[in-house]
Amino acid sequence: MASFPSFPPDLVQAQREWIRTYAALAQQPLRTAALRRRLQLLSSRLASHPFWATEAGRSPAARVELRQQARRQEETGAS
Repeated sequence: MASFPSFPPDLVQAQREWIRTYAALAQQPLRTAALRRRLQLLSSRLASHPFWATEAGRSPAARVELRQQARRQEETGAS
């Protein structure tokens, strides 16, 4: 298993917000424009974060690890 350095807090927070927004969108069948716009904004922030230009961020596995860490934090309510 690869070892990843700590992700920047703003990157983790954006991923957590993305997870919450996606879940809200999945539960709301109507009037989703604001949620879709929010999801697009968060996706853009995540994809263009400077961390991905670093050595640690170049691995596709780092993106998977970010999603997994954010999901675990959401499940446990960790900050």
